[in-house]
Amino acid sequence: MSGMQAMSAVWCRFEHADDASYGLVEGDFIVPVTGGPFGGYEKSSRRIPVGDVRWLPPVIPGTFYAAGLNYKGHAERAAYGGHQVPARPEIGYRANNALTGHGSPIVRPADCDEPLVAEGELVAVIGRTARYCTREEAKDVVLGWSIGNDVSARTWQRNDRTFWRAKNSDTFKPLGPYLVTGGDPLAGTTTLRVDGTVEASFRTGDMLFDPFDFISAMSRYITLRPGDVVWMGTDETAAIVPGQVVEITIDGLGTLANPVIEEKTP
Repeated sequence: MSGMQAMSAVWCRFEHADDASYGLVEGDFIVPVTGGPFGGYEKSSRRIPVGDVRWLPPVIPGTFYAAGLNYKGHAERAAYGGHQVPARPEIGYRANNALTGHGSPIVRPADCDEPLVAEGELVAVIGRTARYCTREEAKDVVLGWSIGNDVSARTWQRNDRTFWRAKNSDTFKPLGPYLVTGGDPLAGTTTLRVDGTVEASFRTGDMLFDPFDFISAMSRYITLRPGDVVWMGTDETAAIVPGQVVEITIDGLGTLANPVIEEKTP
């Protein structure tokens, strides 16, 4: 937790002794709770060292939304491939099966013979039901923030009619470690490291459209519900291969780290 800013609460989901639970992170310990961040909760008297748990994604969303090409530089680079720079907030979808937690491996499928691409993203976690909300009202819809790594297989992304495996293969969406309420991650920096070397760094808030633009636009047609997540895109990416470790840090939210491994052929 070193280097994190003051915030209202730091939530996590974890597994300990074969039991999955929500907890509150307090220094080097997790305090398990009954309930969770989307309603009432009661803290237990236990304190579990953070090193004794397996981290789970801090939320399992009802609907998993993802913004694409939401930074000017990334959008302009993609434009050379025939894409247009977005003129309005437009949302896509991802699959929950791809979610994995901090510390768990990203598994490159056995029939994928190219480097994967890591994309560090700010994730907005919805805290209340929203429909027809203004941009200002959307600020009260966000419960908190997390970190996502939108792993991609580019050849599959170019050649398949959909992103079903390029973006949604199992383990391709690390999320975590925390759900942080309070703070302003848009004012900070997103940094992506591979084996400890900085491969990408950009101002988190330099988006074409920020989370509140998206939530307001989405709510015109879609009901957002507590636990839904909106991944906000990236400005810079990095190639990753089995044997490496990828880390994504967003100021105020901690660091999401995952090793990359090769799938063992069944």
